Amino acid sequence: MRVLVLCSANQCRSPVAAALLARSLRNRGIDATVTSAGRGPPGRPVPEPVREALAGSGIDVTGHLSTAASAGTIRAADLVIGMGLEHVRDAITIDPTAYHRAFTLKELVRRGRATGVRSEDEAIDSWLARIAATRRPVDLLGSSRDDDVADPMGGPRRGYKRMIRELDALSDELADLLAGV
Repeated sequence: MRVLVLCSANQCRSPVAAALLARSLRNRGIDATVTSAGRGPPGRPVPEPVREALAGSGIDVTGHLSTAASAGTIRAADLVIGMGLEHVRDAITIDPTAYHRAFTLKELVRRGRATGVRSEDEAIDSWLARIAATRRPVDLLGSSRDDDVADPMGGPRRGYKRMIRELDALSDELADLLAGV
């Protein structure tokens, strides 16, 4: 399975979410490649407050450099996860075929809980199609506290820790849904 995680600059939320999700999937025996991208300029490192907040978590993003999302990276992903509705809209605008496989992390977990876990013999695209069938295009408009992971960039240090805790819990939940737990 190929997973692409998107945020704005690809310096904070998406690289952290990608690393946490990769760990959660690996811990459940799910073979996946998890990458991240954004719409900002490429080649920028993860800021110090993010690295500090991750200290002791076992997650190291010090070598990460921002990458710009492209039609090719979106098309190649089996699952596209945005940190906010705007990132899901970006993915679908770049590649309209992504509609049934692009979700915010919070939306995917919420809708996955309601729809049911992926069965052992169910293909990822079938499970995602079941989940996508429960939403309407209008659900992707605006922004939503229910669906967006808050961006801590430029805010107090506690915001980074809060983001990491939230992403860690959501990654574990998504991994459980994908593993059929």
